[in-house]
Amino acid sequence: METRDWLREGLRAVAGGVLAIALSIANVVLLVLFLVALLTTAVWGLGLILLPLVTVLVRLRADAARAVAGWQGVPIERPYRPRPPIARPVGWRAYKWIVTDPATWRDLAWLVPGAVVGLVLGVASLLIPLYGVEGIILLPLWIWLGTGWYGYGVIWPIDTVSEGLLSLPQGALFLAIGLAAAPYLRRYDALFNRLLLAPTTNARLRARVTQLSHSRADTVDAQAAELRRIERDLHDGAQARLVSLGMTIGLAEELFGRDPEAAKRLLAEAREASSTALVELRHLVRGIHPPVLAERGLDGAVRALALNLRLPTAVDSEVAERLDTPVESAAYFAVAEALANATVHSGATVAYVSMRCEGDTLRMEVGDDGRGGADPDRGTGLKGIGRRLGAFDGTMTLSSPPGGPTIVTMELPCVLSSPRTTLSSGTD
Repeated sequence: METRDWLREGLRAVAGGVLAIALSIANVVLLVLFLVALLTTAVWGLGLILLPLVTVLVRLRADAARAVAGWQGVPIERPYRPRPPIARPVGWRAYKWIVTDPATWRDLAWLVPGAVVGLVLGVASLLIPLYGVEGIILLPLWIWLGTGWYGYGVIWPIDTVSEGLLSLPQGALFLAIGLAAAPYLRRYDALFNRLLLAPTTNARLRARVTQLSHSRADTVDAQAAELRRIERDLHDGAQARLVSLGMTIGLAEELFGRDPEAAKRLLAEAREASSTALVELRHLVRGIHPPVLAERGLDGAVRALALNLRLPTAVDSEVAERLDTPVESAAYFAVAEALANATVHSGATVAYVSMRCEGDTLRMEVGDDGRGGADPDRGTGLKGIGRRLGAFDGTMTLSSPPGGPTIVTMELPCVLSSPRTTLSSGTD
C-alpha cells in the first residue's frame, strides 16, 4: 500500500472512531426509549404507538452499523422479517409484528455491548493518534511560546525545552502506530457487530425459503407466458399457413381434371406457403432452444449471436466446456436480452460480452458505451432477465449511470458436465 493510501485509510478510520463514539451514546438513548415504550404497553396502550416508532429508530441505528461494517469489508445482511400488509404503521398488528421478530430482540441485546465495544475501540482509535499529535505539535509549541507549562509528554515528564524536543520522534511513532492500528480497530468493531446484527441460521433459511417461493412463482408465470407466446405464434403464423396450405391443395385437386394449369399454379403457391411455414417454425424453435446452442454450446451460440447483431459486439469467453442444458439456455437468453436492450435502447456504438466460470459460478457481463440510464422498472426487459436467472438461483446487477456506460453483470451456478466428444448432434 502506498503512503498516501495508508494515510488516507488511517485518517478515515480515525474519523470512524469519532463516529463510533457518537453512535455509542445513541445506543444508550435508544435502549432507554425502547424499554420505556415496552413498559408503557399496559398504560392506556401507549406502547402500541411508541414501540413501533422507537423500533424504526433502533433499526435505523442498526442499519447504520451494518453500513459502517460494509465500509470495513464486513458485509452484514438485514435479518428482519418482511413487513406484513398493515394499513397503519402503529397499532396492535404492527406491535405484534415487531415483538415476534427475533431480530428485534437481537437488536435490543446488541445496543449495550455494541455501545461498550464501539466506545472502547473508538476511543482507542482516536486517542493513540492524538497522543502522537500532542508529542509532535502541542508540547513543542507550548515550550517554544514560553508558557512555562511542561507537564507530562508522550513517554516521560517534560521539564525542559530539550526534553520537549525529544518528544518529537516519540510523537511521530505513536501517530504512525495509531494511524496503522485504527483500520484494524474499526474492523474488529464491525466483526463484533456482525455477531448480533447478522441473520441467524434460521433467519437465513427463512429468507432462502421466501426467495425460492418468489423465484418459483416468477418461474411459473414466465413459463405460462412463454407457452401463451408459443401458442399465439403457432396460431397466428404456422397454423394459419398450414390451414391455408391444405385449402389450396384441396382446391388444386378439384381443378386438376378440368384446369391443369390452374392446378399447377395453386400447387406452386402451396409449395411457397409450405416453405414460409417451415421458416416460421424454425424461428419458433429457435426462440425455444436455438439449434446453434445445442450444437456449439454457450460459447459458440453467443459468438454466433454477436455476429448477427447490427451493433459491433466483442465476445471474450472462457467457457469451453458444456454446461447443463437448462443453465446454457438461461444464460444464452439472458445475454441475448441484454444485447437486444443495448441494440435498441442504448444508442451505443459498440458492446461487449464477457463470460467465464469462476469456481462453481458462471459470471457473464454485457456492456455498452451508450447513453446509460437503464432502469429495470421501465420495461426494457431487465426484469425478465432477473426472473430468468432467479429460477436457477442466479443474480443480476445493473450499473447504468446517466451518460453511460451500461454494464449488466449476471451470475449463475454452473455445474460443468463431462466434456462432449462430439458436437455434431443437435440433441443432448
